[in-house]
Amino acid sequence: MKVAVSVPDTVFQAAERVSHRMRVSRSRLYAKAVEAYVKLHSEEDITEQLNKVYAGNSSTIGPALEAASLEVLRRERWE
Repeated sequence: MKVAVSVPDTVFQAAERVSHRMRVSRSRLYAKAVEAYVKLHSEEDITEQLNKVYAGNSSTIGPALEAASLEVLRRERWE
């Protein structure tokens, strides 16, 4: 997909230097940069969504489960 974007001259010049140093086309450099940016922010979205899901749930366990867990730990051999 072809797109047209505007970037400040300083960013363009820095990107040109990086693309020459890495021996990749400008298009490839910009595509990889956008891909990395999208991945970074999609992971933030996942964390945010999980935080919303768990925000309404209590993180405590019931007394019966707590007692059973403690009993299992008491029986465990600790070395």
